[in-house]
Amino acid sequence: MRGTRAALRYAKATLNLAKEKGFAKEVNDDMIFIQSTIEENSDLEIMLKSPVIKSAPKLAVLTKIFDKKVNGISMGLINLLIENKRLSLLSLVAMEYVVIYDFLQGVEVAQVTSAVPLTKELEADILKRVEESVGKEVTMNNVVDPSIIGGFVLRIGDKLYDSSVSSRLKTLLSQFEDNHYISKI
Repeated sequence: MRGTRAALRYAKATLNLAKEKGFAKEVNDDMIFIQSTIEENSDLEIMLKSPVIKSAPKLAVLTKIFDKKVNGISMGLINLLIENKRLSLLSLVAMEYVVIYDFLQGVEVAQVTSAVPLTKELEADILKRVEESVGKEVTMNNVVDPSIIGGFVLRIGDKLYDSSVSSRLKTLLSQFEDNHYISKI
């Protein structure tokens, strides 16, 4: 993805400053808030990435949205990105910050992909089982993808557990393709 190296550098620098000032947790909460706000508002995301819109209106909009709700370090990051003409990286920087912060705190991130949104009870049950198997604190994100038809796909770090209906159907299809006794009509 374009800009991820730069976003990682900004995230590391912001985390180092936040740790130095004693606001790492608050800035992490800000980054989660900033990232979710940008993801939920496609118009805001388009505006941030638009080369046509000048920096001053972008700063005015971001100040209206985030000024009283986020830490000064987070607003300083926004101002720095505007100054360096890298504001399009704001969502990526926020995402990278959260990943680095979780890693330093020893928190594992699990992503559960399901065909429908998980209920709170099911989410709590999955979270409990994942924490038992991993042996450390886990945060969980639920991604809804109807193309998996049913079941779930669980990703924890670099491990992937695929129990989706679509993957089982693909496996079944590949087994039929290898069968030479069934005519291919």
